[in-house]
Amino acid sequence: MTINLSKGQQVSLTKSGGGELGVVRMGLGWKSAPRKGFLARLTARDIDLDASAVLFAGQEPQDVVFFQHLTSDDGSVQHTGDNRVGGAGEGGDDESIVVDLRRVPAHVDQIVFTVNSFTGQTFEEVEAAFCRLVDESNGQELARYTLTGGGRHTAQIMAKVQRSGAGWQMTAIGAAADGRTFQDLMPAVAQHL
Repeated sequence: MTINLSKGQQVSLTKSGGGELGVVRMGLGWKSAPRKGFLARLTARDIDLDASAVLFAGQEPQDVVFFQHLTSDDGSVQHTGDNRVGGAGEGGDDESIVVDLRRVPAHVDQIVFTVNSFTGQTFEEVEAAFCRLVDESNGQELARYTLTGGGRHTAQIMAKVQRSGAGWQMTAIGAAADGRTFQDLMPAVAQHL
């Protein structure tokens, strides 16, 4: 059963039958919004959204996984590859980041997921955008957060997973930001640690 998250909502990452999740995938999907007018359609560029995961120990970034660094130094977080055009809106993941929660180093206490428009278009030009959390052991979608509202921003602080006792929990953040890369978003990310 999928939980549709609203901004700021938290969900514990435990299996419905008990036990902790081992490997989760944060998926990102989107498509370009339809262009209005003949000239707008002729001059339209593909939209390249990029998913990133920043690993933190307290307030200090320890590592980052993104299209130019596909695997964390410890191997616990892996980006599946860069998609430069998005999908057709069928609901599949256009970019994914897989996290083996069992292998995340003990000093890393939270992982923040971001999305940014590398090509600089605003979210007004994107539709059907979402992020979702999937249990990789069985493919079950655990939580989905719809990146709604469009807006003149070029990035979102999507969600984070953080240690909670012996397990993990996910928080949907959904905060608008501006920037073409994860580096541009670090001041905005810091507000959600």
